[in-house]
Amino acid sequence: MPLNWDDEMERRSFLKIMAAGATVVAVNPSLIRGNLYAEDGQLYRAYEKAQIVDASGTPIKASALEKEVTYIFNYPYASTPCMLINLAEPAQKEVELKSEMGETYIWKNGAGKDRTIVAYVAICAHQLTHPTPHDSFIQYVPKSKPTMAYTKSGIIVCSSHLSAYDAGAGAKVLSGAAQQPLAAVVLNVAEDDTIWAVGILGPDKFQDYFKAFKPEFKEFYGGPAEAKKLVSISAKTVKLTEFSKEIIQY
Repeated sequence: MPLNWDDEMERRSFLKIMAAGATVVAVNPSLIRGNLYAEDGQLYRAYEKAQIVDASGTPIKASALEKEVTYIFNYPYASTPCMLINLAEPAQKEVELKSEMGETYIWKNGAGKDRTIVAYVAICAHQLTHPTPHDSFIQYVPKSKPTMAYTKSGIIVCSSHLSAYDAGAGAKVLSGAAQQPLAAVVLNVAEDDTIWAVGILGPDKFQDYFKAFKPEFKEFYGGPAEAKKLVSISAKTVKLTEFSKEIIQY
């Protein structure tokens, strides 16, 4: 999406700040919209800040998230599904990842006081498999459940072609046909324990997704234009078992 005049002015201001010191880049990646390659290798795109809420619009508290349950919310667009997971143990820190084009970036860590809360765009990096109201072939597999995709569970699995992603390490690829990690949703947990989505880290598949699923957008969202609307203010969140009628997991 091309930058408008205001975005261009923000970009120029940002470049001046970046020249003054890399610390500002790492702390304030949301100063500009568009892809940023900071000196620490971070690839980031800021979107509208949206609060994670339940189906009734009530803010969801980080401490209320069930462990190892796949929650679904749409962000940064009305039709792009994301998964929210409260892991069984703290996520890794400072994970270096690489896109299929060879771009290197850093996934910082999990959110919340225990660093167990993570969120990823639920569009498989292989062939764009994603949850729909009809079914889902992609989900987080709890540590206690087996999967054919990898030697251990506690990971994200796309059962379409058994791509496996490490949920606690920036969704890096563990096995399967996927050539890059899932894009990560950057979360902020506020002092009042509310959760906010603020941007996307890593390379996404949004444009490929928009080109591939126009009939689906008409069925579920009223058409492509509505599907591409940016989410703002809040993002309604439900368990995957409530979002999709059928869940397929191998």
